Amino acid sequence: MTHATSTTCLIFDPFMGASGDMIIAALIDLGADTSNVTEMMESVAPVTVEIRKTSKNGIAATSVSVVPGTPEAHAHTYPEIVADIRSSKLPDPIIDDAIAIFGRIASAESTVHNVPLDQLHFHEVGQADAIADVVGACAAIHSLAPQTISCTRIMTGTGFVECAHGTLPVPAPATLEILSNSELSWDYGGVAHELLTPTGAAILAHLAEPHDQHARRARSNQGCVARCIGYGAGNADLEIANVLRVILCERVDSALLSDDVEVLETSVDDVTGEVLGNLIEELIAMGAYDAIVIPATMKKGRSGHLIQVIAKPGDSERIARRIIEETGSLGVRISPTKHRLIARREVASIGVEIDGMDYDAAIKIATDDHGNLLNISAEFEDAKQIAQRTGIPVREVMRRIVDCAWNVKLRSP
Repeated sequence: MTHATSTTCLIFDPFMGASGDMIIAALIDLGADTSNVTEMMESVAPVTVEIRKTSKNGIAATSVSVVPGTPEAHAHTYPEIVADIRSSKLPDPIIDDAIAIFGRIASAESTVHNVPLDQLHFHEVGQADAIADVVGACAAIHSLAPQTISCTRIMTGTGFVECAHGTLPVPAPATLEILSNSELSWDYGGVAHELLTPTGAAILAHLAEPHDQHARRARSNQGCVARCIGYGAGNADLEIANVLRVILCERVDSALLSDDVEVLETSVDDVTGEVLGNLIEELIAMGAYDAIVIPATMKKGRSGHLIQVIAKPGDSERIARRIIEETGSLGVRISPTKHRLIARREVASIGVEIDGMDYDAAIKIATDDHGNLLNISAEFEDAKQIAQRTGIPVREVMRRIVDCAWNVKLRSP
């Protein structure tokens, strides 16, 4: 019997960009453990974390402010940051994620400024508040523990930004470098402001996959329900609400497998049944998943046939050529890639007793991705041979084989 399963999915929706504090605020607004996140942030850097409720253009949101303690004497180098995080008492998964995120930032800064990693000074990005932001985002994600994380298209903003290196275009070079080393999609948008920071970009690039890729893989879903929505407030007051939205969803999964196929079609009106029958055999031998011929009424009332073939995308051109050669068709339509849900298939052999004699018969077993049994069918050729030996109709032989197989499978642990 098939059992549906569910998966918790977190979706980042950065329609107004993202920064470290916005990511933490949105995840806390969504339900992350506030005290745990705050404790970890303040334990890894000399900062005070202030969390409060606020409103941005009428949208209720959570705001996180990271207030540094004593001024730092120098800009941290990348090796120093890694060493500080490794020596902290944070849980290992959070240490690993935080170091990976800083690795993305360091790699981008190294490329932009042509400075080796071991000599890289982070300036603003390496200060205590940035370290706290990265750790806080990791702590909040682990608190929520979603099974999948995805990110919609990120708006970066336009214009220019002032930093330690002078006036730079938006997105800042380091931010753009981080995006280029990820699969996340982005756009400038219409707001003249820096919406996406290097820290925000690195956190999203490490935690999330592009939402469209995630959605394509999840086409077997029976549904996706939004269970909770969180908003993290940014510091700027803009014409559009300066918030990061996060959505926690529950996806119901039927556990069926999925793959991509293409559907090839052509119509013919002057091909004999013998040719069409031979064509089906040839196309199956060439690797087509299925090939059927459907009677059709053509233009001017002529009788004809619709040939329809399901094939792997890589086989379509080869199969289309064969259809044209065999039928004389002037063209084959290939539909854009379609998605199908399929069961996992296995062919096995089973012993069956019929009229006091034992026979081996092949069966096809269909299960879902969790091993739940969906269907059992008898293979025709073995059933046909048994029918010829026993004189029992082949349909009855196939029924007995299937009944025997079900009994064996249902008794199995």
